[in-house]
Amino acid sequence: MRSLLLAIGFLTTVPVRVNDAAMSEVGRAAMWFPIIGFFMGLMLGAVHLVLLQFFAPLLAAALTVVLWITFTGGLHLDGLADCCDGLFVSASPERRLEIMRDPRVGSFGVIGLVLIIALKILAISSIDFRSFQNFGSLNFGSLPIFVLALTISRWLILVVARQPQARANGIGAEFARGITRRTILIAAIVPMLLVIVGLVAWQVWVAIIAAHAITFFVIRFAHARIGGVTGDVIGLTVEISEVIILILFAAQ
Repeated sequence: MRSLLLAIGFLTTVPVRVNDAAMSEVGRAAMWFPIIGFFMGLMLGAVHLVLLQFFAPLLAAALTVVLWITFTGGLHLDGLADCCDGLFVSASPERRLEIMRDPRVGSFGVIGLVLIIALKILAISSIDFRSFQNFGSLNFGSLPIFVLALTISRWLILVVARQPQARANGIGAEFARGITRRTILIAAIVPMLLVIVGLVAWQVWVAIIAAHAITFFVIRFAHARIGGVTGDVIGLTVEISEVIILILFAAQ
């Protein structure tokens, strides 16, 4: 139960009572990340369905994204902003890492935040959920897409964390040290179930493959710019993979 509470407290703003824990212990709790993403997706999808009954699609999407950010505490958006400030600047790898440590948000970070939030809102508002009949003969509206986006993005946290670290003693490295083979195997259960669902919904496979492909690109880009990954790169991966999945389902 402690590991589950640690995972909930780390990924969400749900007020859970857990004594102070090292990041390596949070890493061991990462086995719960995909299933927490699954239930977060169910919640956001259900809220979005309710909002669509009262508001136009664009406003319903905006309110859903506001709840999304509130529920996660903007955890991954912070990493996105830091990566935009550090990875895109013309400087040495050491200087880029210094910029990413700076708690202040620069112009690239602001641009990245605005773009990613705008893309989420526009993608969600553009998806015709009423015609989403890809799970057999049933229509679950927005639920499957939110579940897919939040589950796969939380699974990718483990994928990125296991890559070579840019900072040997950083928070991301300590988090990664807690991720064992057992952690990965347990965490992979829910994503694998979604892959099986892809047997009746080919878009699920496309979305999962695309999310992993963009993650591979982010890892390579981070390695080229700063010599490895950091906790901020994990946040960047979560945000980009979520947007990619949403955009794919918004495609006409």
